[in-house]
Amino acid sequence: MVENSGGGPGDGAAEVLDRPLPDSVRRRVVQIVSDGFGGLTVSELPAQLRQYARFAPNRRAKFAGNAMAAALETDPLFRQRIGEKLREAQSELAGALDSGSPPPAADPLDVAAAAYVLRPTGWVKLVTAAGEEALRADAERADEESRAELERLREELAQARDATRTETERLRTELDAAKKEAESLHRKLRSAHSDIKRGEAALRKLRAETDAARAEGQAQVSAGEVETRRLKARLAEAEAALEATRKAAREGRSVEDMRVRLLLDTVLDAAQGLRRELALPPVSVRPAETVDAVEPGRMTPKDIAARALSENDPAILDQLLALPQAHLVVDGYNVTKTGYPQMPLEKQRLRLLGQLSQLAAQTGAEVTCVFDGAELAAPVLLAPPRGVRVLFSKPGVTADELIRQLVRAEPPGRPVIVASTDREVADGIAKAGARPVASAVLLKRLS
Repeated sequence: MVENSGGGPGDGAAEVLDRPLPDSVRRRVVQIVSDGFGGLTVSELPAQLRQYARFAPNRRAKFAGNAMAAALETDPLFRQRIGEKLREAQSELAGALDSGSPPPAADPLDVAAAAYVLRPTGWVKLVTAAGEEALRADAERADEESRAELERLREELAQARDATRTETERLRTELDAAKKEAESLHRKLRSAHSDIKRGEAALRKLRAETDAARAEGQAQVSAGEVETRRLKARLAEAEAALEATRKAAREGRSVEDMRVRLLLDTVLDAAQGLRRELALPPVSVRPAETVDAVEPGRMTPKDIAARALSENDPAILDQLLALPQAHLVVDGYNVTKTGYPQMPLEKQRLRLLGQLSQLAAQTGAEVTCVFDGAELAAPVLLAPPRGVRVLFSKPGVTADELIRQLVRAEPPGRPVIVASTDREVADGIAKAGARPVASAVLLKRLS
């Protein structure tokens, strides 16, 4: 829509646009202003554009485009000066526009931009037509680009389909191979499970046989130990009998001799004269004295055990140690690990031996403390305290066995007391005639 605002009939200044200037035309207009900008002095420029006077044309068009377009629209003098620069640069195009017949071969955008700046008669139609042409060209270009993009997308889709088909075939092949491998692994796994089950069954059978063989071996070892102890006891009895026989032979008398001597004493008592004449010595041993029995007033470990004292009463230990020639044998580590197991072994030994030394001084009993040599990482440099014998078991011999050897070494009838909580030790020394006492009882007595 073109309006006349008071100008003459050929005056294009009276025409105005009824729509915004097309972007493509606007860019050409800004470029024309930027090109003609450099030919003007600073005083000829509008005040808002003087700050861009020293800018290069491209930089000026980039940063001052909006300001230049606004100044061209609102400042007729500035538009006239730019038009003059345009006439100088494109005289043919300007002349054609003034005559009302733009060149047919000219770019519509150049024609519209020049018409917008020069404002000849009918410039609005030229700008509108250029805008429509530009929109049509943009639409055609967009359509071409869309078709090209569509073709490209179709080609990419076809390629993607081919790639997908190829990848699908490859994955299907790999899947088939994986299935076959999985089936093979399943078969191997089932075979391995079967082998494991057979191995476990064989292992259980072997363990059962091993346990049976171990039990049989332990039974044989136990029977051998029992037989060994029995033979050792018989050997001890034989040695005792032999020693008694040797003693009787050394003293020159026997039971028969005593009977004869008693008969002779009887005869001598009847015949004092004959007795004085023969001058025989009186009989000093009576047959009743040869019978093994407990005399009144004498106590044995069994008598102490029969008294009305608790097994955990420390007083029972004092009574046992008060017997004549009493011998106290202590299972060292059994006592220390019952009383103070948190201490190092060296401090356990020193503490126990110090307490046993005081006990030996108080009771006068013989005291032997036995430690297991297997507990030692190196030989022990230890000065035994007064009144206490300290022994360590040899390699391959336990402290329990050493204690049993000490008990068997004592003569029958001597009071031997063993302090240990080990049930096997207690049972073994009790059969040998010794008196077992719990480690806790000894610890109570020591404390």
